[in-house]
Amino acid sequence: MEPFYFEALMSIKTAIAKFLAKRTRKKLTAEALNGVELQLQCMQNLISTARDTDFGKDHGFGTIQGHEDFAKQIPIRDYEALKAYVDRVVDGDQDVLWPGQPIYFAKTSGTTSGAKFIPITKDSISNHINSARNMLLCYVHQKGNADFLNGKLIFLQGSPELKKQKGVHLGRLSGIVAHHVPGYLQRNRLPSMETNCIDDWEQKLDAVIDETLDEDMTLISGIPPWVQMYFDRLTEKTGKKVGELFPNFNLMVHGGVNFAPYKSKLIESIGREVDILETYPASEGFIAFQDNYEEEGLLLNVNSGIFFEFIPVADYHNEKPRRLHLGQVEVGENYAVIINSNAGLWGYSIGDTVKFISKAPYKLVVTGRIKHFISAFGEHVIAQEVADSLANTALRYQSTVLEFTVAPQVNPEEGLPYHEWFIEFDQPPTNMSAFAKDLDTALCQKNSYYDDLISGSILRPLIIREMQPKGFQEYMKSKGKLGGQNKVPKLSNNREMADDLSPWLKPG
Repeated sequence: MEPFYFEALMSIKTAIAKFLAKRTRKKLTAEALNGVELQLQCMQNLISTARDTDFGKDHGFGTIQGHEDFAKQIPIRDYEALKAYVDRVVDGDQDVLWPGQPIYFAKTSGTTSGAKFIPITKDSISNHINSARNMLLCYVHQKGNADFLNGKLIFLQGSPELKKQKGVHLGRLSGIVAHHVPGYLQRNRLPSMETNCIDDWEQKLDAVIDETLDEDMTLISGIPPWVQMYFDRLTEKTGKKVGELFPNFNLMVHGGVNFAPYKSKLIESIGREVDILETYPASEGFIAFQDNYEEEGLLLNVNSGIFFEFIPVADYHNEKPRRLHLGQVEVGENYAVIINSNAGLWGYSIGDTVKFISKAPYKLVVTGRIKHFISAFGEHVIAQEVADSLANTALRYQSTVLEFTVAPQVNPEEGLPYHEWFIEFDQPPTNMSAFAKDLDTALCQKNSYYDDLISGSILRPLIIREMQPKGFQEYMKSKGKLGGQNKVPKLSNNREMADDLSPWLKPG
């Protein structure tokens, strides 16, 4: 293509993007101001549409008049509890959870049931596609330009290869979404389909570097630890910072884990500041996204086919926990997220916990996983407390953290029990003992129950085990979970992972 025509095409693309950005921003602002009304309307629409499904008949959808009835008649379930219905959908039955059949199954790692198959319907696919689009359009509107669309955009993700299950396409969510990237972005999107289909993460990463090294990268997206691995390989190969290699790289998109512990190392690898946007996608639905790169918080998707419920974390394990709709939540309280969606998920606990930081509009932060906590002694330490304590302490000591996990040591060989922190540093603190002491103090300030246990000599202060370089990568590789959408759990209430890490500990 002649340069003149290419430049003209780019000008048209950015002009259209700015027009769409203005329209999208206006629409989202209006929706945000009517979030409660839209959510209750969504609940009624979901019930009405699924009334004649097997699930709707089993749970008396025809008699549901409001949220109180909804909560009484639709129990809270995780995947294992909903599996009997999902298995019928996977076997090809129609009108089970949602009218007709799904168009995809998003395959994710399961727990007691093995792999999970999350349905995506023709009604729910737009939630996954439009949410990411809306986030980028909000960014375009805020910046006043769409220059990044003229460069190359990379999405570090799982394989887009899809299989078939009873006529329905099956694959990883990121691979499914890859087939729905708009045509106007396909020219700019990397890596290639061939590279994206490589299963081995390290082999795939080498191919990604070969394809991107000489390109004009403007947007880089992925889960922080795997983006960091990409950055490290680039620097190892060239001896240059990422920001020098890609002078027009100015937007990083991330999600999946708390960003705070990874931020300093990522920015150091880039060598300069870039704009950063956070997403909150899940196989079960795209929950929220950052609509303002200069402000904390993710805008809840109040009008995207998902009716949200929120259970106060303290109530979650009660026989009849309080189930709140959006109009009943409070700022500052931790909630477990429950979704009901046009994918056919009902009373579905996705396992995440969130905290609202604003109700006008409804914005939240992800605080952890309902199953990922430490409460061996009643302390109920959550992921956000741990991540923030570590990030703040590392900043004070001018130290950088690559990866970490925490587990309780209930039966030590001697002395009181304690929390054991496994940390892989890029730049370790010069005084590890002082670092550990200040980290413990920071956690005490975040969690009063933990503070009481320390001050009452029920627990002794935390102990740090330093990991070898690339120790967590090797651990994940040994479990067949290197790269893609896989994440190192930050907290565990048992020793299963902690005891497996011993081969990759630093001596001493």
